[in-house]
Amino acid sequence: MWNADYLKVWLANFMIFFSFMLLTPLLPLYLSEEFGANKETIGLVLSGYTLTALLIRPFSGFLVDSFPRRVVLLTSYLLFSLLFGGYLVAGSLWLFAVVRTLHGAPFGATTVSNSTVAIDVLHPERRAEGIGYYGLSNNIATAISPTFALFIYGLWNSYDALFWLAFITSMVGLVILTTLSFRQREVVKDKPKLSLDRFLMVEGWSHGICMICYAFSYGVLATYIAIYGKDELGITGGTGLFFMLLSLGLILSRLAGGRTLRKGRIVENASAGVVIASLGYLLFAACHNAWGYYGAALIIGLGNGHLFPAFQTMFLNLTDNNHRGTANSTFLVSWDIGIGIGMLVGGSLAERLGYHAAFWSGFVVNFVGVLFFLLVARRYFLKHRLR
Repeated sequence: MWNADYLKVWLANFMIFFSFMLLTPLLPLYLSEEFGANKETIGLVLSGYTLTALLIRPFSGFLVDSFPRRVVLLTSYLLFSLLFGGYLVAGSLWLFAVVRTLHGAPFGATTVSNSTVAIDVLHPERRAEGIGYYGLSNNIATAISPTFALFIYGLWNSYDALFWLAFITSMVGLVILTTLSFRQREVVKDKPKLSLDRFLMVEGWSHGICMICYAFSYGVLATYIAIYGKDELGITGGTGLFFMLLSLGLILSRLAGGRTLRKGRIVENASAGVVIASLGYLLFAACHNAWGYYGAALIIGLGNGHLFPAFQTMFLNLTDNNHRGTANSTFLVSWDIGIGIGMLVGGSLAERLGYHAAFWSGFVVNFVGVLFFLLVARRYFLKHRLR
């Protein structure tokens, strides 16, 4: 499984999320301090990237299934890297919102194409396990980068230093990908160019609804975690530890879940994951102290580490191998929709009713997603799976 090409796409994915997560936890504070943005405005500005990522991902799936993946991946990765420079020259809230919104398009295209290439280089018998370990690159990056960002900001007191570091890191990932050996493959030729299944995997509708619910909760929590900790709990430097504990949970559960995925226990992994993650959101909403703050991070990480590779594998197992890109894009589109709605609704609730109302909404929507999976999506998968 750990061949040279798989390691390269693994490292490239690490660079994507390391560079992106360097900025994500501190951007709400940046917008508040530099531009005086309120909570609702912060949610609106930061949700812009999810909108463009959402719009581009169905087309990304079509492109990676229909054109040379080398061209699609390297082009999208280059654009993703270059747009970090836009933050350096965005001197107003409006310009920053434009850059952030534009950044979502290459981010969405790059994550779809890189994960699809990762699946290509995996042996079919190790695919579910490999998807889980591929996700570790996200988790490790998420664990390291927020803490590193806080250290850099504390050292130089400069957001520009973070923007430069994100740009350089992402370019390293691009260089790694230029050395990748892309395998020859048949592109999709037997479908009408404008058929719906070239852009979205309709067979994954039930699992897409679930992912929207889970992403909604994460969008609410992740966007306001730093400001909430600072304003209500007096935690000024704890954002890095929060994401480190979240990532620790993700890493531990992916390592443990890798063995069960190898045995084909996909549904069991997903079921355990959605329930555990929901308990984490309940703890965060109900317990307003440091124990709830940090404990929820670990529990949510444990749950998401089980459910992410399981859900991605279920998407892939509901369609044929010629539509891997479409399956991946649909999986990620569902996540984008939920994140975007969570940011917008969470910002509105936090501004009008307070943080607690926003976090309770996250738990309620997540719990609805758990029930829908257990009662509908799980049965649908067992009935319609192709392998």
